[in-house]
Amino acid sequence: MAPKESDRYMTVRSNGGLNQMRTGICDMVAVARLVNATLVIPQLDKRSFWQDTSTFMDIFNEPRFIKALEGDVSIVSDLPQSLQSVPRARKHFTSWSGASYYDEVKQLWKDHQVVHIPKSDSRLANNGLPIDIQRLRCRCLYQALRFSDPIENLGKKLLERLRSRGKFIALHLRYEKDMLAFTGCTYDLSESEADELRIMREKTSHWKLKDINSTEQRSGAGEIYGGDKYISKLRSYFPNLVRKEMLATKEELDKFNDHASQVAALDYIVSVESDVFVPSHSGNMARAVEGHRRFLGHRKTVTPDRRGLVELFDLLLKGELMEGPKLSSLVTEMHKKRQGDPRKRYGSLPGSKGRERLRTEESFYENPFPECICLTGKH
Repeated sequence: MAPKESDRYMTVRSNGGLNQMRTGICDMVAVARLVNATLVIPQLDKRSFWQDTSTFMDIFNEPRFIKALEGDVSIVSDLPQSLQSVPRARKHFTSWSGASYYDEVKQLWKDHQVVHIPKSDSRLANNGLPIDIQRLRCRCLYQALRFSDPIENLGKKLLERLRSRGKFIALHLRYEKDMLAFTGCTYDLSESEADELRIMREKTSHWKLKDINSTEQRSGAGEIYGGDKYISKLRSYFPNLVRKEMLATKEELDKFNDHASQVAALDYIVSVESDVFVPSHSGNMARAVEGHRRFLGHRKTVTPDRRGLVELFDLLLKGELMEGPKLSSLVTEMHKKRQGDPRKRYGSLPGSKGRERLRTEESFYENPFPECICLTGKH
């Protein structure tokens, strides 16, 4: 059913990194449908850690986005000139809200022609929404919200160069809280969060560097910490280990310099299309890629059993287990059921209550089954 014409508008500031913004934008598309408002192309986050100045059109194919969703939601590039200076209501939507919440929220537009939303992430529940809204979220993320031509074109070139070497695995590495503390990366954190990381660093005796200039550290971000000496073991097992800097020319990558979200989009394209995807930890990128790969036919995604692996590594350190066939067999057995096979989305963790229960549910975008895909992955 086509959207009703609306002279009420919703402006949005998307927050977070690339994939947090992508899923947030799709939530906002669904919300615009629920409240029958015209969505103005979102402003992207320029204040997060990476300080990326990219606009929506720099990262996404804006005309395609508008055209692909015209049967679902009215979307415009800018507010009409007559509304540029009108007072806007400002509304923080409650996280993980259902359709009934937005039935109440739509009353805002009775008194205001324009409502501004300062945050876009996790504004919709993972479960319990009407099926047409769930499918709209999928249609938005997997079909409408494509990357801009420069990103798509280089992404295709990287894939062609990888495939010319044979099948390939995409390995996604991610910093943890302790790594943030160690590197001094405090951009966009609150003062209390930065202090928490500083205290962690000061209390950990084997971290020798205590006083870190976050700005200087950020300028070197994007490189594997410690360089090749820390991945030499990995390279000994996988001699064809490559990074995009080895696949693309300097000239091809130069246009993306200082635009972390555009670089992340290249990583995303390669990860979705890889023969096997392996994330080191479940962050926004890993969840988004896993969900996309499920949507495309439950492509093989190996989710490491980190707790189990730590136990094995401890045995290795103690000398109670040696590298070889036995270790390989244990790791293989441990991951037999962690390879992206079809399954319904997990609910909340046992014992969780209130809003915390909603927070612990598996993300809809991590696994849009059963609403958007069937067991065979055909859709």
